[in-house]
Amino acid sequence: MQPRPPAPPTFRLRDVALTAYAPAIVSSSGHGAVMPVLALRARDLGADVSTAALVVALLGVGMLLGSLPAGAVVARIGEPRTLAIAGVVEAVAMLSAAASTSVALLATAAMLSGMSWTAFLIARQGFMIDAVPLSHRARALAALGGSHRVGILIGPLLGAGLIHLYDLRAAFVLAAGLSLVAALMARLMPDLGSEGRAEQGAAGHASVWSVLAAHRATLLTLGLAVVVISASRSVRNGLLPLWAEHIGLSPSDTSLIFALAAAVDIAFFFPGGWLMDHYGRTVVAVPVVLTTAAGCLVLPLATSIWGLAAVVALIALGNGLGSGIVMTLGADAAPAMGRSQFLGGWRLCGDIGNSGGPLLVAAVAVAAPLATASVVIGLLGLAGTAWVGYWTRRADLSRVSRVS
Repeated sequence: MQPRPPAPPTFRLRDVALTAYAPAIVSSSGHGAVMPVLALRARDLGADVSTAALVVALLGVGMLLGSLPAGAVVARIGEPRTLAIAGVVEAVAMLSAAASTSVALLATAAMLSGMSWTAFLIARQGFMIDAVPLSHRARALAALGGSHRVGILIGPLLGAGLIHLYDLRAAFVLAAGLSLVAALMARLMPDLGSEGRAEQGAAGHASVWSVLAAHRATLLTLGLAVVVISASRSVRNGLLPLWAEHIGLSPSDTSLIFALAAAVDIAFFFPGGWLMDHYGRTVVAVPVVLTTAAGCLVLPLATSIWGLAAVVALIALGNGLGSGIVMTLGADAAPAMGRSQFLGGWRLCGDIGNSGGPLLVAAVAVAAPLATASVVIGLLGLAGTAWVGYWTRRADLSRVSRVS
């Protein structure tokens, strides 16, 4: 593939750094604090291993249910207001999780958190499409993905300290406070999409279903590749904490391993964005799935903290390199009219994968050991790698032909 032409020198990523990335870092820190211990909180409340995995999966289910409504909400009220509302809803969910006295209440809070998080992601993606030129798109969205990873690094470190001083519930209280801070920061953002919303409002807002029907071919091909990518990424949130418990690691050790994964993610997000802008999306989409598949296949051999840390680092390598890949592919494919509705559908594809990975872990764990679940997911990941490579390559060729 021919290298992309050099970007215009007039735009710099730091021009949008504060408004684009600061709320993402703050909000993601809360998620980072909670992700390693959500399954453990369920276990504290009496859940067995498969039920704990199901509670984690409900984060993805909430995102799945919220994707299309969130796209419609963004189309109506804009990105800044959506971000602020999502932050408040997330805070309510996290406080409910901290105060929960039953697995059912914790599961409900997890689902509500997932719904608010998908609205946050769609709104941030739409803002970046407006704020950043095509020449810098992949780097900007990779940096947005990287800012999430910065939060996911900071969150477990903060969470580990609070858990050591108090208990698991402290991580959820921390997440609630950070969500409120992110909501306040979002209200200070400029509303760059107001003119576009006014035009669409004058022409009559397109329904979500009409936009999705018009772009169904893209959603059923490249969108399915996004399902595979997202399923690969979601595996570690459900499988790895349970494996850590299986080999006898403490909750604070598990949080520190997740912090290691976030550090590896962060180290590779900018190189991944640069590669996407210059050589296409395929060069980073394939490693996301392939490294996860390889990590799951060797996970049963990880019987110590160092072995698990090595597996987590391998998965994080591909995940960090592919930072922003789902958002970038969606931004490339999104139409000018009905963009937010399309992005809701695109997010739905990602959320099907996000929920599918942990649900698969939960389903297999009912009938077989965690090691079996890990190997099954690894084999499916190898098959999915071929699909991802084929369709992202076609999308690269289509984008290059449009630009030229």
